[in-house]
Amino acid sequence: MIRQLHIIRARGRKFSRGQSGGVLVEFAIVVSVFLFLFAALLDFGRLSYSSVTAQTASQIAARVAVVRAPACVGVPDIHERGGVTPAPRFGTSCSATAGVCASVATITCSGSANNATASLIWSRISALLPASATIDMLQFSYSFDSNLGFLGGPYTPMVTVELNLDDFQFVSPLAALANAAGATNSGLPSSKSYSSFSVTLPAEDLAEGEAG
Repeated sequence: MIRQLHIIRARGRKFSRGQSGGVLVEFAIVVSVFLFLFAALLDFGRLSYSSVTAQTASQIAARVAVVRAPACVGVPDIHERGGVTPAPRFGTSCSATAGVCASVATITCSGSANNATASLIWSRISALLPASATIDMLQFSYSFDSNLGFLGGPYTPMVTVELNLDDFQFVSPLAALANAAGATNSGLPSSKSYSSFSVTLPAEDLAEGEAG
């Protein structure tokens, strides 16, 4: 009788140890999934925040650019006469008829610390951008629009400011965590390209904008 009790207890202890091993395996799986989800939430939250602040920076940059001197070399100061005859009077709206104001090719350039407008814009937005961002990631474009301005008046193109940031880098090893959580050869990337940050506004007065 005593021997049978010992056998029953031994089997109970063996069963208990088997159950403990199963619980540990389940715990490891659950923890791996939790860590993956937690890390993914953190990194994608950082990505969302960075995208929102970058878009805000683009809006600020465009708003400053339309009231300041051009960030690019070669942008005209005034609307010159186009090819329409008879020659219209100065003060005629560029939209009055085709050719009132001379069409100007789009002028594009990157931001430069040597340009006062680009430098001012960068001083206002750099704090909103990743530490790796540089002023030359700003792109300025000045495009003629016949619906804006008047003959002899300040040149008023459409001003576009683009912000081209390097890829966002995840700090968490998402692929490794996904594999630990049960994925097979996870191909999750370690970086993510930003969406395009571009804002276009009509210029107000580029000739007098340095005091704007």
